[in-house]
Amino acid sequence: MTALPCHGLDAGTDARAHDWRARVARAFSRAAPHYARRATAQHAMGKRLLERLPDHAGDVLDLGCGPGDLTAALATHYGAACTVSGLDLAPGMLAEAHRRHPGAIRWICGDAADLPLPNASLDLVVSNLAIQWCPDLDAVLAEIRRVSRPGGRVLINTLAPGTLDEVGRAWERPAALLEFRDAARHRRAAHAAGFRRVEITARLERFHYPDLAAVMASIKGVGAQVARGGARLARADVARAARRFETLRTDAGLPVSYHLLTLDLER
Repeated sequence: MTALPCHGLDAGTDARAHDWRARVARAFSRAAPHYARRATAQHAMGKRLLERLPDHAGDVLDLGCGPGDLTAALATHYGAACTVSGLDLAPGMLAEAHRRHPGAIRWICGDAADLPLPNASLDLVVSNLAIQWCPDLDAVLAEIRRVSRPGGRVLINTLAPGTLDEVGRAWERPAALLEFRDAARHRRAAHAAGFRRVEITARLERFHYPDLAAVMASIKGVGAQVARGGARLARADVARAARRFETLRTDAGLPVSYHLLTLDLER
């Protein structure tokens, strides 16, 4: 679940987008050493994409690859006959990916809205919990279509409204979370990009944690604290949030919901 912010359309937007990209890259680079240990939810949802893989693919891209675990799984799945690349905005994530997976995978530092790849060069693009970080969804999907070959597949996991709802309720600061886009918005963007087949499925994934500290570690450990700026929280704020979250506790622990959207597209 790493970051791929996008280019803007005018000078003011470009400046804001540049600042956003820099903040996100720094946050995810800092998170890189802890990502694999804390991103249990992200790993679980990534397995949903692996279940949908086509039988054959020659050139594959993992978009928003993070520390590269899903990228490595793709390389193992398709074997030596396949060229697999992992792309991420955060240099720290790519360094961690190269350390963890030192094989033949190609690691690329790049932006989702300006992919450093040729037209029609990929058979398969996979992206797990990355494009929700991109302000310009239309630009991202247009770029993905551009680099996909005719008949190429695109498999994307992203998040819909309602995600992390329990976290927002506990902190009483829902504005501190990303503004997730719904399935209809993704469908419009995919059609506008020119994909000839667009299928979107929705699924609720819920994970449980022993306490508020574990919940926040799971979010911060994957860089998600960059969603909004804000003042440092006081100890009293944390205590109040913990009490509110405790009212949601189940036998399994404190719940955290992810409203997962899976986009299955074909160029």
